[in-house]
Amino acid sequence: MNTNLANIRQEYTKGGLREASLPEDPLLLFSQWLQEAIDAKVDEPTAVLVGTVSPEGRPSTRTVLLKGLHHGAFIFYTNYESRKGQHLAQNPFISLSFVWHQLERQIHIEGIAHKVPSAESDAYFSQRPYKSRIGARISPQSQPIKDRMQLIAAFVKEATRWVGQEVARPEHWGGYAVTPQRIEFWQGRRNRLHDRFLYTLQSDGKWQKERLAP
Repeated sequence: MNTNLANIRQEYTKGGLREASLPEDPLLLFSQWLQEAIDAKVDEPTAVLVGTVSPEGRPSTRTVLLKGLHHGAFIFYTNYESRKGQHLAQNPFISLSFVWHQLERQIHIEGIAHKVPSAESDAYFSQRPYKSRIGARISPQSQPIKDRMQLIAAFVKEATRWVGQEVARPEHWGGYAVTPQRIEFWQGRRNRLHDRFLYTLQSDGKWQKERLAP
């Protein structure tokens, strides 16, 4: 590598956050920022980095897509037998990070994940594209496979099986709802004097708001 990574830096100039303008409910600000990311046509605005912890206490991250914000919980769908699913079965604590580089914004969330009701997973699964439903049925997510042809052969076989029928959701696939306990909003500013505001859920159900040093 010929590039000196230490010299790569960017000045952040696109906005700021003032405590007086922040709502008491962080989910209102999250919804506003998400809509602004969608309106700005940023790449994959609903992409969220998910962090879980293994039984050995080792962190693991991967990217999924946010599919809803219902009753104060962040919703995403996955294979329950995947690595993250196995981690969450042992330890429901989870982190979510949204990074919108074009807007110089980040949101970091910590909370507890639980499976959504089966009926809710069924409803979402039925709306997915046909090929995505087939893929969810045949992929042994996170498990080693021999080669890509193994996936293709399984996909073709499963697709043939469901010709003319409604593809059923497999038991090993469904949604998680993440109830937030900590939400941090980050807005890039000049001279690395970034704006960071942390909302922490209190025992009475209200949110405490405070500014953090960058």
